[in-house]
Amino acid sequence: MEMHDNQFLRRLEEITGKGGILVAEQEIEPYLQDQRGRYHGKACAVAFPSSTEQVAEVVRLCRQEKVSIVPQGGNTSLVGGSVPDETGKSLILSFKRMNRVRAIDADNFTLTAEAGCILQDIQEAAAACDRLFPLSLGAEGSCQIGGNLSSNAGGVQVLRYGNARELVLGLEVVLADGRIWNGLRGLRKDNTGYDLKQLFIGAEGTLGIITAAVLKLYARPREVATALVAVPDPAAAVRLLGRIRAASGESVTSFELMCRRGLEFAERHVEGGQIPLDAPSPWYVLVELFGGREGRGLHDTLEESFSDGLEENLLSDAVIAGNETQRHKLWRLREGIVEAQKFEGASIKHDVSVPVSEVPAFIEKGTEAVLAMVEGARPVPFGHVGDGNIHFNITQPEGMDPAAFLARWTEVNARIHDIVVEMGGSISAEHGIGQLKRTENMRFKSEVEIDLMRTLKNALDPEYLLNPGKVI
Repeated sequence: MEMHDNQFLRRLEEITGKGGILVAEQEIEPYLQDQRGRYHGKACAVAFPSSTEQVAEVVRLCRQEKVSIVPQGGNTSLVGGSVPDETGKSLILSFKRMNRVRAIDADNFTLTAEAGCILQDIQEAAAACDRLFPLSLGAEGSCQIGGNLSSNAGGVQVLRYGNARELVLGLEVVLADGRIWNGLRGLRKDNTGYDLKQLFIGAEGTLGIITAAVLKLYARPREVATALVAVPDPAAAVRLLGRIRAASGESVTSFELMCRRGLEFAERHVEGGQIPLDAPSPWYVLVELFGGREGRGLHDTLEESFSDGLEENLLSDAVIAGNETQRHKLWRLREGIVEAQKFEGASIKHDVSVPVSEVPAFIEKGTEAVLAMVEGARPVPFGHVGDGNIHFNITQPEGMDPAAFLARWTEVNARIHDIVVEMGGSISAEHGIGQLKRTENMRFKSEVEIDLMRTLKNALDPEYLLNPGKVI
């Protein structure tokens, strides 16, 4: 490409219009590094298309010039999925200008949005027509829906509404050869062959570039009941979850398990982080229910469930939020765990899932393994126990050199992943594979799975121009 750099960039600007590309080193620098600072790459430019047709033109140009493409949304990937390699021969394709909500069909409970729409803006657009878009995660104020779908994002309401994959009815995708597939259909039933959209959801931009999506909406809740519960151990939490699901008629939207150490970190370092229960407990659960009627029905259901749970020693104490302010304070505790960990030193992180019934055994085995490997390590398991997704983060021993601790990352990851897979779990529950877990993913996939994945990649992107070095 070197001989045609100027010509390529001029053509790129012609396609995207004035202000449609960045080439200066200092201007593109923010697009070259991931959120955690673990990965840093190089790129020839950053392009900002404003329409699907422009994306298609850019892809055709890149194919002609043999320039690889790294699609980038809000760049909130935790696995290096939106960072280019170090060759400098990639073009970053940013969707910041493709941020329109194209249509809302309240009667069909659907919303059509472009890939660059901020997740929070989609939530607010749905709420404005008295609907709910339930995908909710910590980065929702900056992540984009295209990235959410490309990584099959999870979040705190998967238990009831499912991952991003379950929230999509149709997609618009630019293929590696520059063709546009318009699959923007808002149908719940379409039994006319392969479900093509599922090829691109969770593929991290390696098979095609998502430019728009038809998203499922739901009825807005009329009652929200939220509580913090002190439980003796994860096994009791799992049993309590079953009781509340049955008692509420499957109204549980979130069920977040938190260890005492994690909440102590939040109390210590996060403003407003305070456990509103008197006696300390080794484990806590944040549970939230959504209901379709105004009133205190779900509040009463929680009280009855907690009363029964006390008799069965499933919990020792609980507090139910009495208003929205109290609800936000409870969620602040849960969200504060992630924020607070950085103040305690370096962390080795795992985003894993096991069957819900295996969560207690996984936490026990994982903790034993880590303490045997790193004396004084401080495990901080927390997460979406309702769907089996545990963020098994390990904070460095007090006083240990952070670099020395992080040097154990690969070794510790491998041991935890071995335990997860032995228990029928996954080494990536909601963050994706990206660069971080590509080698590990190949270690656990069967030959048949790897062959099928490579067959798809070769069929849809035979020149390997789409997000090279990611997933496979």
